[in-house]
Amino acid sequence: MVDLQTQYQHIKNEIDRGIQAVIDSTAFIKGPQVSEFQAHLEQYTGAQHVINVGNGTDALQIALMGLGLQRGDEVITPTFTFIATAEVVALLGLTPVVVDVDWNTMNISVDAIRKAITPKTKAIVPVHLFGQCADMEAIMQIAKEHHLYVVEDACQAIGAQYTFKDGHTAQAGTMGHIGCTSFFPSKNLGCYGDGGAIFTNDDELAEKMKAIANHGCFVRYHHDFVGVNSRLDSIQAAILDAKLPHLNDYIANRQRAAAYYDRAFANNEHLLTPGRDAQSTHVFHQYTLRLINVDRDQVKARLAEKDIPAMVYYPVPLHMQKAYQDPRYKQGDFPVAERLASCVLSLPMHTELDDEQLAYITSAVLAAVK
Repeated sequence: MVDLQTQYQHIKNEIDRGIQAVIDSTAFIKGPQVSEFQAHLEQYTGAQHVINVGNGTDALQIALMGLGLQRGDEVITPTFTFIATAEVVALLGLTPVVVDVDWNTMNISVDAIRKAITPKTKAIVPVHLFGQCADMEAIMQIAKEHHLYVVEDACQAIGAQYTFKDGHTAQAGTMGHIGCTSFFPSKNLGCYGDGGAIFTNDDELAEKMKAIANHGCFVRYHHDFVGVNSRLDSIQAAILDAKLPHLNDYIANRQRAAAYYDRAFANNEHLLTPGRDAQSTHVFHQYTLRLINVDRDQVKARLAEKDIPAMVYYPVPLHMQKAYQDPRYKQGDFPVAERLASCVLSLPMHTELDDEQLAYITSAVLAAVK
């Protein structure tokens, strides 16, 4: 699904030099590479504050902790997403309220958000699924009307650009009160282990979240909040800082591969290519097809026979997960998400795909759905 080895070979000298500098200094935690990467990521995204943390899940948890929400407060999030989005809500004693998604973009439905708001609602966590932004202009308007916080889950969409109706643009993760991203190795900007970051333009929130991520303290051994221990280590920061200047090229390569897939599948009745939101660019963390009137498992098996990996993201919506069963929800309540879970299939998508590989993959997919 992702060719990290070839990607590494192209920037081997930069990566090796960065790692060696950390080893030479032995500043493995909170070394200068961490603050340097933070500054460069602030410059790239336009966020006033970047807080580096241990992973994307930690980023989401620390973001919600920073808002000071109380046990039982409701947080709206899509039911078609990775489990971490709801996991952190539940871990903090908050109430996850899941809603349906849009069939075309597979992102959270704005209409569904409006219908789910109650007096207990305190926050919305839109997920920029597969690499394009949710409808942030509408979501921020809803949040303003109802005095809600917005925490963007941008773990799959770093580098995506959203254009507002007045023409101004913003990066994924920088439009809500807080944004979160992941640097898991397979992400568009990935390290060689775990890593994540939080974005905000709010000075007070930034200081509080920095403290929470550092055991709840501003001053060493003086703890103002119940916090956690979550940080990006110096080696991962060095790797990410070496890769960040290449991110726009990585995105362009993914978009080129996606365009190839689009052309190949455009006229096939069994294949629906990923929908695009007119207000957002798509950075294609995943290229996810919707299979129509064809056996997905059989297609996946046929691709495997040709050594082509394909993955199902995600086979079970949140409201049907055993850990999150809730008497408020039952099968059939979120028909779009349930239909997507039964028909989505993601193809190989990475920076190193060439035309020969793409031709092999597309011909195999077309043969498999006949």
